[in-house]
Amino acid sequence: MAESNDAVSLDMEKIYLGGKVSLSSLKKEHFIRTGCGSVSVIVYGDQEKPALITYPDLALNHMSCFQGLFFCPEAASLLLHNFCIYHISPPGHELGAASIFPDDPVPSVDDLADQILEVLNFFGLGAVMCMGVTAGAYILSLFAMKYRERVLGLILVSPLCKSPSWTEWFYNKVMSNMLYFYGMCGLLKECLLQRYFSKEVRGSAEVPESDIVQACRKLLEERQSSNVFRFLQAINRRPDITEGLKSLRCRTLIFVGDSSPFHSEALHMTAKLDRRYSALVEDGWVVLVQVQACGSMVTEEQPHAMLIPMEYFFMGYGLYRPCHFSDSPRSPLSPSCISPELLSPESMGLKLKPIKTRVSLGR
Repeated sequence: MAESNDAVSLDMEKIYLGGKVSLSSLKKEHFIRTGCGSVSVIVYGDQEKPALITYPDLALNHMSCFQGLFFCPEAASLLLHNFCIYHISPPGHELGAASIFPDDPVPSVDDLADQILEVLNFFGLGAVMCMGVTAGAYILSLFAMKYRERVLGLILVSPLCKSPSWTEWFYNKVMSNMLYFYGMCGLLKECLLQRYFSKEVRGSAEVPESDIVQACRKLLEERQSSNVFRFLQAINRRPDITEGLKSLRCRTLIFVGDSSPFHSEALHMTAKLDRRYSALVEDGWVVLVQVQACGSMVTEEQPHAMLIPMEYFFMGYGLYRPCHFSDSPRSPLSPSCISPELLSPESMGLKLKPIKTRVSLGR
């Protein structure tokens, strides 16, 4: 296993799950030197458990992309009960990151996928569960295509799989120019917030923007514009991986907000995946959960909408949720109500009704 000579920051945190349970967890940040630069990995939880790695969207890191999901007590219970979490940041996107040296070559999407392999090897990990959002979902899908034996399953949120359309390419070039000439300016932040969130939470002249948008706006101010520029360049040069999706041999669960700019891309990806490795529904196979009145970042805007689909998905691997939350109105599942053969790792999933969900904030 590779060794890192970089500093490791350490702190103790407690997560309170619904006021019922507190888990003391060790949280470490590792800076791992790879073939295409140093990468930050936040390790959270018990490293004896199976690994779940996350990869965020453009200009984000684990705080701005996955905090809503992991601050949702029921989702935190589900994920931390079953996994040790490895939050991988794109190069230079971690909290407090300095600008990457300008003469360093801009990594390609293949370089970023290979970097994930180096991270797994550093920690001595075998096959892992993967969760990515938009650009991060593309990187993890590419990783799963290149290193099929290292991926147990994919949870993709508003994923990309095609090369950029002319509209997206032009939009990305405009953002690249703003980053190059003006840095993380107000207009650029508005473009990114439109990428992430629905109009409902971004607000209007009559309705103030939500707390999650305000928090994301503040976190964007901390990003080094040159580092975001590099990641955007890599994503804007990405190839179409549609054909390669047929080679995937892991189950895949896709979430997309119906207000996401990448909604049609998620539908396209769903249609192209090998359905033998997807989650079962009543009349065939499905991998798509459409979340109504939501933008691309379901993990922040409507994390509760992810809970029940993820529970069914994990049960196909023999994983389950702690019984102290089995009485939740959002989550009626418990291991005792599922037949044993469906809980085996060999099972291809649970029989579900087709999923289309809207989460009420008043629930």
